[in-house]
Amino acid sequence: MGARAVVSRRWTSCAVALASLGGIGRFPVAPATLCSAVITAAYVAVPLDAAMQLALIAVVIVLGVWSSGIAAVAAGDDDPKHVVIDEVAGMLIACFLLPKTPAALAGAFLLFRLFDIGKWFPMKQLERLPGGWGIMADDLAAGVLARLVLRIWL
Repeated sequence: MGARAVVSRRWTSCAVALASLGGIGRFPVAPATLCSAVITAAYVAVPLDAAMQLALIAVVIVLGVWSSGIAAVAAGDDDPKHVVIDEVAGMLIACFLLPKTPAALAGAFLLFRLFDIGKWFPMKQLERLPGGWGIMADDLAAGVLARLVLRIWL
């Protein structure tokens, strides 16, 4: 086996591990919901600083598009169920600058899951985008919608 194949296999393994959030995506029951819950709980540790949160969201989106695209190719599936990094990005958007109260975080979680599972127009059409963008875009939209509803509510 050549050096390129070894490097390529390592990058693929790294991308799949990242896309599945270290294996959370392989949980046998509702992995996307579990991932969303984990990120909601982890949000408590994220500083309430707009620039820092935007930077975190941007990094997760870039890594998510890259890793989910590779994971999809490796799985031979346009949207493999073990890829949950899209939930990470969507939940971070839904939680953007939210007060860290149980009600606000529960609202973000429930609304994000509602919009992510429902995939109402035009979110369903976003899945048609190529590669990792198709995996990520509908969850980014679900996060934006959840945050907008929370903004109105709060």
